[in-house]
Order: sequence, then C-alpha cells, then structure tokens
Amino acid sequence: MPTHFTPEALKFLRGLKRHNDRDWFEPRKAIYERELKAPMLALIEEVNQALAAFAPDHVRPPHKSLFRIYRDTRFSSDKRPYKTHIAAWWVHAGMEKTSGAGFYFSISSTETVIAAGAYMPTPEQLLAIRRYLLDHHAELRSLLAGRRLRAAMSEVEGNRLTRPPRGSSADSPSIDLLLCRQWGVSATLPADSTTQPTLLRDITSRFALAAPIVHLLNRAISSAKPANTTKIPVFVP
Repeated sequence: MPTHFTPEALKFLRGLKRHNDRDWFEPRKAIYERELKAPMLALIEEVNQALAAFAPDHVRPPHKSLFRIYRDTRFSSDKRPYKTHIAAWWVHAGMEKTSGAGFYFSISSTETVIAAGAYMPTPEQLLAIRRYLLDHHAELRSLLAGRRLRAAMSEVEGNRLTRPPRGSSADSPSIDLLLCRQWGVSATLPADSTTQPTLLRDITSRFALAAPIVHLLNRAISSAKPANTTKIPVFVP
C-alpha cells in the first residue's frame, strides 16, 4: 500500500502549533521521527519513482528533498524553534544551491499543499525567466490554461510587481507574466487527505500535470544569455 500518514501525525502537528518550544518537542521527538519523518522519507522515495518517468532530473535522495523541522532563527525576530509543517522540495539537478523551478509538498495540521514552479528564484534566475517570457509567453500561457491542470491546481497569483520592471513596456503582450516574481501552480487539500491511501496519487498526478511548466521555467534559466549580451532589456524588481 502506498505510504500515507496516521492521525497521530496530525495530532503531533496540532500540538506543535500550540507548544512550539523545546520543552514540548524533545520528549516527543520519537513521535516526530516515527509518525512524520520516517513516512515522509518513504513517501519521497515513492514520488521519486514516479518522477523518473516525467521529471528524472528532479529525482533526489529522500534526505536531500526533506526540509528540516528546525527553523533558522539567527536573523529572525520570531524565535520559535520549529516549523509547524513538514515539507519536501524536488529541485532540478544542478540547481540545488539556487532554487530554480521544482516540485513541492507539505503537510500541516490544517492543510496539505502540492505545488510546482519557481517560487524563490535568485535575481539572475528572475531575470532569465523574464527575458525568456518576452518571446515564449504564449507557450507558458497555453500550459497554464490546460483543462486538466486547471481542474487540479490553481495558478500562483501572489508576490507581483505593481509596475512593469525597468526595461519592459506596460503594453508588452507578456506584461502580466513579467510582473510576476513567482511562476507556478498549487493545490491545497484538507489536512486529513494525508491519512488516505490515495495520497501518493494525489501528489504524483498533479506533479505530472505541472511538469511541463517546471521544464519551461528551468529551460529559461539554463538557456539564459550572458549578462553582457547587447539589446537585452535589463529587468529589475
């Protein structure tokens, strides 16, 4: 049977949300390891097997895809030590240090998120994607409009510029896409969907539908022209 989580996993996440401190977590760390970390690693491996068919460059060792439960609080005013969700990110090979476009899955006590796209591109990647979309905006638009994709996922709408990036025109046919800082799609399911045997199918079916968008965005990044190429608009956020 495909990997899925138990109600105990969601109970742990509800407790962690209420008691986000080491005094609560440490005595219950074994529960986290058993009910969340171990099944998440097993699930990542099962997702990897599916990715091999439609996104082989995103197959990674499970421990490399899994995000740590510990928050980095060094430069944050929020000193809570733990994330209240558990998540995985399948980045493109060679882009491990620079984000790129990839596939994402997370569960919390309130929701399950399945997503794909470029969510934290570096400034260089942001520029490369915008340059690419000048000539390929219709291709991305067509992928986002796919009937099956739209039935399963929604386009990411957040984190947009309020003015055209410098070097672009407000009447450009690609302006709606150039205003974005993120490109992708996502689906939010109930938290208890993670306790169902259909969880793996819920994830991989959406990843497969979104894969052409991920491939297009990574192609934009990998085919970027050198920064000193002439007659290329210089976009800035």
